[in-house]
Amino acid sequence: MARAFDPFREMDRWFSDVPRTPASAAMPMDLYREGDAFVARIDLPGVDPGTIDVDVDDRTLTVRAQRKVDTTDEQKWLVRERPAGTFARQLTLGYGVALDRIGAEYRDGVLELRIPVAEEAKPRKISVAHSGGPTQIEGSVES
Repeated sequence: MARAFDPFREMDRWFSDVPRTPASAAMPMDLYREGDAFVARIDLPGVDPGTIDVDVDDRTLTVRAQRKVDTTDEQKWLVRERPAGTFARQLTLGYGVALDRIGAEYRDGVLELRIPVAEEAKPRKISVAHSGGPTQIEGSVES
């Protein structure tokens, strides 16, 4: 039976052997709100803390880190599943966060970012002032 040539199937087959490491796989992240701050916890095991770079440009927070693999000429790799190289992950921040108060801590292979909610974005109760006394409308009733 003759099969039609499908160049996309062939390309997919060729590239399936190429290892791909998207940022989300190399830097898995949890993000949640805790009180008046957003918390991002990014797994970075095996990363030298000196290579971690966190910066904010406009409303984009970027985390970069580098994981090196020590290799020698004598090593013969059998399995190599741990990604190496420079990785980056970006988050777009809203207008309700305090960019100048973002904190970062790296402990036990996890980078924790605390992104506080800006004071002007926090919900608040507005009291309603009442001026004057009770109002009474006077008038005459016609029969």
